[in-house]
Amino acid sequence: MKFDNVSVAISGNSYFNGDVTSRTIHFADGSTKTLGFMAKGSYEFGTQSAELMEITSGELAYKLADTDEWKTANAGESFNVPANSKFQVEAKTMVDYCCSYL
Repeated sequence: MKFDNVSVAISGNSYFNGDVTSRTIHFADGSTKTLGFMAKGSYEFGTQSAELMEITSGELAYKLADTDEWKTANAGESFNVPANSKFQVEAKTMVDYCCSYL
């Protein structure tokens, strides 16, 4: 995956005592994505807008709100998260991801 003609926020985002980090990239059309890393562990996130989570390396188990079903996304796979919800993840390995805000 490669992005051309973008600007990158110089300050990063850090969550869960640095176990999850990301950088925001801005596109000419006004859209944004975050490129991030998760250390092995369990985390819960909240969303404002709908998101597409693309796993670029590693293995991530996830559970969306209003479901008891855990699913797995490996490198090259993705999943959608609804707006205004929460989701749980368990990074089975170190995970690199790209989050697109829809």
